[in-house]
Amino acid sequence: MRLLISFAALFLSVILLQLSSGGVGPLDAISGLKLGFTTAQVGFLGSAHFFGFFIGCWWAPRLMGNIGHSRAFAAFTATGAIGLLAHMLIIDPMAWAIMRIATGLCVAGSYTVIESWMQAKVTNEIRGQTMGGYRMVDMGGSLAAQLMIGVLEPASYVSYNLLALLCCAAILPLTLTKASPPQTPAAPRLRPKLAFAKSPLAAAGVVVAGLTSAAFRMVGPIYGQEVGLQLNQIGLFLAAFVLGGALAQYPIGWLADKFDRRWILIWLSVAAIGSCAVTVSVSGSGTGMVMATAVLFGFTTFPIFSVAAAHAHDFASTEERFELSAALMFFYAIGAIASPLIASTLIYAYGPASLFIFLAAGHGVLIIFGLSRMSVRRTRKRRTPYVYAPRTSFLIGRLLRKQRDKR
Repeated sequence: MRLLISFAALFLSVILLQLSSGGVGPLDAISGLKLGFTTAQVGFLGSAHFFGFFIGCWWAPRLMGNIGHSRAFAAFTATGAIGLLAHMLIIDPMAWAIMRIATGLCVAGSYTVIESWMQAKVTNEIRGQTMGGYRMVDMGGSLAAQLMIGVLEPASYVSYNLLALLCCAAILPLTLTKASPPQTPAAPRLRPKLAFAKSPLAAAGVVVAGLTSAAFRMVGPIYGQEVGLQLNQIGLFLAAFVLGGALAQYPIGWLADKFDRRWILIWLSVAAIGSCAVTVSVSGSGTGMVMATAVLFGFTTFPIFSVAAAHAHDFASTEERFELSAALMFFYAIGAIASPLIASTLIYAYGPASLFIFLAAGHGVLIIFGLSRMSVRRTRKRRTPYVYAPRTSFLIGRLLRKQRDKR
């Protein structure tokens, strides 16, 4: 019972953190446009967030080793709250980019602490249920955060103050729990070459996954405004993307466990290109069609990271899984850092449709690379189970390692 209560405290912290961090990206995009930022500057804010996220993933395990889990979590959430509160004090794109680095660092660091705590406390008997609950909480919080955009006034101190309050509130469940903090895990070695050595296609797949998700989440509000969506509808537009991703997990996971995962990646990218084409073609056909295409786009693109990760782990030993997960997160960060700035610049130069043309081009490259890889390497009989892998921290590999070794 004490173990379950300690997980409840962790999950509550995750929900509050998601409500705070998940809302700042679209709120920044809408606020920036209202304050006169260019679309390129708004995209730069998204890139800055993921740059901070990458720094946090690398630094958090080392900080936990120096000051412990609870203090590290408090430090990271305080950093995020400072970044949120400072927004309306300094109205400048470069200053906001620094603040977004702080919020990105907060997200990565806080999730690293939470997942490290879970890894130390979870047992094999309850690992599956715990991870299932964790995934539901994480995705549910993300969905709710997008819906919040409809009630948050852009470029308002009250809106950023509310997000900061939620960020601060995330400290309370974890730091007030009576459960003792775990021993600090060893920090992962960051070996990007490991992912490329195990599966070049998987490495390319997670780059495209990062490129797609980051561009849609961070630049999607600009697209929404360009095609005539209202403020509350932009939140629904982003939530529809997350909903589509949630709906895709079971059917795509079943296919990925039954058929060659390289073909699943290729056909997902084909479907993603199709969803991009449909999204552009119906952008002027009313709000309902725009929402429906967001669900379709999430359905076709959200599972790509998990399928690519499962394919890479098919070629890894148990001892390599942790560092392989960290390496895949590194490649995801590469795509996520670059894509918001590129996508927003394209929208400024060529209009809103260029966002989805850019994403379709990325998936086209993945298709070509996937077909070329299939001519080089034959499929391997050994399979690891498909696992929905949250893109939260380098330490997620520790939590998923046992599930990947079931077969």
